[in-house]
Amino acid sequence: MDKIDQKILSELSRDSSISIPKLSEKINANSSVVYSRIKRLINKKLIERFTIEINNKELGFGVKSITGINMDSKQRNNVIQELFKIPGVREVAEVTGRFDILVTMYAENLNDMYKIVSDNIGKIEGIIGSESFIEMKTRTKQMPYMLE
Repeated sequence: MDKIDQKILSELSRDSSISIPKLSEKINANSSVVYSRIKRLINKKLIERFTIEINNKELGFGVKSITGINMDSKQRNNVIQELFKIPGVREVAEVTGRFDILVTMYAENLNDMYKIVSDNIGKIEGIIGSESFIEMKTRTKQMPYMLE
């Protein structure tokens, strides 16, 4: 991977819908070179897919929570299946550390998030305990391959 590949990844991570001609102009490279580089990055699995970023607040989801859950390991599959049945749950990650899994959830407001946690998560068989962290503000950093 060279500087052209890094520039391509950098620009695509900012806007995956950018056209090849605009991308070529932005990084000062020939369109055919950029096209073949992107194809090569896809083939090497450095680019897995092109996607969009959804504005959850504009969709009405004003509260994001990450909830750490400890569970009976014998109930792992049941717990994960039940979590995905909850409408606000978007992601379940099995992790190391103080929790067994981290669950990312969205709700319209704090009252709805309370209902998700107490009425849904709290009633799943196999969950021993949970701790929720409400996102107050998010800041993001450019990916490490971004060029200055």
